[in-house]
Amino acid sequence: MTKLNKDYWERKYDLGDTGWDIGYISTPLKEYIDQLKDENLKILIPGVGNAHELFYLVENGFSNVYVIDIAKQPLEYIKRRIPDFPDDQLLEGDFFDLELNNFDLILEQTFFCALDPRRRTDYVHKIQQLLKPNGKLIGLFFNFPLSEAGPPFGGNPAEYKSLFKKHFRIKILETAHNSIKPRADKELFFIFESK
Repeated sequence: MTKLNKDYWERKYDLGDTGWDIGYISTPLKEYIDQLKDENLKILIPGVGNAHELFYLVENGFSNVYVIDIAKQPLEYIKRRIPDFPDDQLLEGDFFDLELNNFDLILEQTFFCALDPRRRTDYVHKIQQLLKPNGKLIGLFFNFPLSEAGPPFGGNPAEYKSLFKKHFRIKILETAHNSIKPRADKELFFIFESK
């Protein structure tokens, strides 16, 4: 399997090979954010990429948003778009090394599916460590068979439930009704609450 490290992802950005980026915030995440009332929520976006979720949150009054990416290009892009974005909320590094915690909400958009599937249990433990008790992990998982080919790497509802149920309450895990056409019936919207 290809090493999915900093060099791999920075090369993807250098080549403009960012097929995961739909160019705007995905509808399921937009609609979830639209119903949030507390603009002071402490939010994390791992593997922020081109930051469509961040820009949408900031435009809607959320300022306590942290982002992390292993590649430098997404963070440089954010700084160009929002020059006064706080440096201490703009994190370059490996998600698994992140030491901040007490997040109310973590937004998952094409990060989990980009990780080596052997790291999925590590991901669950890290997310639980980063969230406050009763904090939420929300977002989209792909719903297609897991294979060696990737990223993106797929999975199915039974796998995801099995992976998360020990540490999270599965509030919602269902086919997203508002995916973009190319991803219709291939995305699961979920809300998991930390135990």
